[in-house]
Amino acid sequence: MTAIHRLGTAALRLLPPEMAHQASLKALKAGLVPAVHHPDDPVLATELAGLKLSNPVGLAAGYDKNAEAPDRLLGLGFGFVECGAVTPRPQSGNPKPRVFRLTEDRAVINRMGFNNDGLDAFAARLEARRGRTGVVGVNLGANKDSDDRAADYVTSLTRLAGLASFFTVNISSPNTPGLRALQSRAALDDLLSRVMAAKGAEPVFLKVAPDLTDTDVSDIAGAVTAHGLDGLIVSNTTIERPESLTSADKGEAGGLSGRPLFERSTALLKDFRAAIGPLVPLIGVGGVEDAETAYAKIRAGASAIQLYSALVYQGPGLVTRIKRGLTERLKADGFAAVSEAVGAG
Repeated sequence: MTAIHRLGTAALRLLPPEMAHQASLKALKAGLVPAVHHPDDPVLATELAGLKLSNPVGLAAGYDKNAEAPDRLLGLGFGFVECGAVTPRPQSGNPKPRVFRLTEDRAVINRMGFNNDGLDAFAARLEARRGRTGVVGVNLGANKDSDDRAADYVTSLTRLAGLASFFTVNISSPNTPGLRALQSRAALDDLLSRVMAAKGAEPVFLKVAPDLTDTDVSDIAGAVTAHGLDGLIVSNTTIERPESLTSADKGEAGGLSGRPLFERSTALLKDFRAAIGPLVPLIGVGGVEDAETAYAKIRAGASAIQLYSALVYQGPGLVTRIKRGLTERLKADGFAAVSEAVGAG
């Protein structure tokens, strides 16, 4: 199985990035990517805002934008999968090319712009999987030309209630002009009060940018606590460009993800853990590419982690390798469960 995954990943990297993304999704939907059948080690079982996970390794939003293959993705061994971002109305996103591999840096730059089929198509696919098990969340976005972006989040949340395991309010994509302004305290209070008034039984998370000041962290932590959000996802892609980047496309506009984001996003994770206290679950995202980086996120305060960019370079077999390495590290350090290691670093 690992050999098949490896060959498939190598073949996809011969294609332009967005074409490779589409081809991999088609292969997944067609059942051409072998599923993982061995059960997770019990030490990996954990709970996230009331959601029971067989392991803490999740797929970040951005891959399955239209909820086309959540169950196939769960079959690769993920403990949970986040689909989207979805916006109320369909939109084509930004002009192509809009995705760039920074191979030497093990990174990706994207400026997709919330391209998706819209809420109706998304809801129909989730309705078709009613009764199936597995934790599948939805990343909520706002239309680029919306007059009331907070209303967009409420519209999608209301329409998809009962069809997903959790919802993520994404106000941190750098590719929709003005979206990150919703992270300011006044705008955030308005948004979260409306979202939380509309929520159903499912947990609601907030996804933030890595490009935040200490004041931003304090304001966001205060808003999350004040409005009773169920968790925080730290973090989205960065608009910063570290001096360490060497790839030819390092100057492209958009959000940078992958290895260069690890240190910044992990430091921010620690900042939020300190600011928000131990009770609000954090999900660590940014530069997770092996068991070591996944474990570092957990020890920095993450109850679970998500990845995406590393799959571009390592393929779906990465999920199993991370889980195996996490199991070894947890047991070696004397932890009986993931929850015991959260914040231990």
